[in-house]
Amino acid sequence: MQIKESAENYLEMILILKERVGKVRSVDIATEMGFTKPSVSVAMKKLRENGFIQVDENGYITLEEEGYKVAAQIYDRHKTLTELLISIGVNSETAAEDACKIEHVISTESYECIKKCFKK
Repeated sequence: MQIKESAENYLEMILILKERVGKVRSVDIATEMGFTKPSVSVAMKKLRENGFIQVDENGYITLEEEGYKVAAQIYDRHKTLTELLISIGVNSETAAEDACKIEHVISTESYECIKKCFKK
């Protein structure tokens, strides 16, 4: 299933926040991403309805298996591409911003070749 870049960004943020603070709520995502809580709530509803996340009775969000796969893939791409760009002289802020753009459009084949070459 093909998902939109915005959904990938939300899933990636859930994974990052989960690793950083343990439990994730919509308000945490809104704060971190600079979005309004209503916007995040709408996005979380769509992600829940499509089986990417689960929201418990206390409002805590967890990634379902498919949501975790997407989040982990995007986050791996983000980290690797950021490291690569920094290693060739791009400042860290620009590298992270550019990696965020590239991670969504690069083909799996190209990414895997870049990763293989970079990790040598």
